[in-house]
Amino acid sequence: MDQSTDELRTRTTRIFKENTMAKIGFIGLGIMGTPMAINLIKGGHELYTYTRGTTPDSIPEAGATVCANATEVAQKADIIITMVPDTPHVEDVLFGENGVAAGLSAGKIVVDMSSISPVATKDFAKRITELGAEYLDAPVSGGEVGAKAASLTIMVGGKQATFDQVKPLFELMGKNITLVGGYGDGQITKVANQIIVALNIEAVGEALLLAAKAGANPAKVREALMGGFANSRVLEVHGERMVKRTFDPGFRIELHQKDLNLALTTARQLGVSLPNTASAQELFNTCSAHGGSAWDHSAIVRALEIMANYEIGQ
Repeated sequence: MDQSTDELRTRTTRIFKENTMAKIGFIGLGIMGTPMAINLIKGGHELYTYTRGTTPDSIPEAGATVCANATEVAQKADIIITMVPDTPHVEDVLFGENGVAAGLSAGKIVVDMSSISPVATKDFAKRITELGAEYLDAPVSGGEVGAKAASLTIMVGGKQATFDQVKPLFELMGKNITLVGGYGDGQITKVANQIIVALNIEAVGEALLLAAKAGANPAKVREALMGGFANSRVLEVHGERMVKRTFDPGFRIELHQKDLNLALTTARQLGVSLPNTASAQELFNTCSAHGGSAWDHSAIVRALEIMANYEIGQ
């Protein structure tokens, strides 16, 4: 290594202050990752990408360099972002064969924007920082719509100085950006977010199903509720999905199951009871048992409809 950690950090900070091109790595080009990566390119940055599946055509078309593996991404970029489905995927991308860790040098920054275990995140941060690099956990909320519109909520754990360096990149992908605390605190905030979202979707499903079974027009009921205290983004977006029966993801049920499993596992470790979270997970499990793992999470209403033997759209 011919540059000290401090020199590399200073260079990264200067790049952003001068609004010039930065070398960014992006690993994981799924429903969320692809538009996030493209927004970074639109922001004028040089992007190096890798994904386990087929790279979407829109990525090279936007000007990104497609790499052979995660190690190559880490070698070429100063800041490496990961956006993959679950905890084991992050561990493999970071520390597995041809992983990020093999391509790191002092002063580089790893930013995990996946939604994974807060406990594992602390371990990953420790292992990355021991290599002389920095680490942030920065899971997001807002779904595919937010990713495309660069309006994601980003919940960050890590050091203030590292957050300050990366914040200009976050601002190209999101709007509500908060440094919550230390390593893992971004992930626990995302777990809390997913509890609230799941229970809100379930509540909207119950309300619209009840109204429809009683003979009211569910579309009109939703319209009326949007003018009162019951209004929410979930009622607006997912309530419309329920009424129109549009359950293409979006955010897949299997991913929300993963997030609620993180919530329930963490709760058991802490001795906390989350009864409504557990019931929401059972409703998602019912959807999965009926072939709905890849449905949008608004389709939790399908589990309620199965129990009622009645569909909102009838």
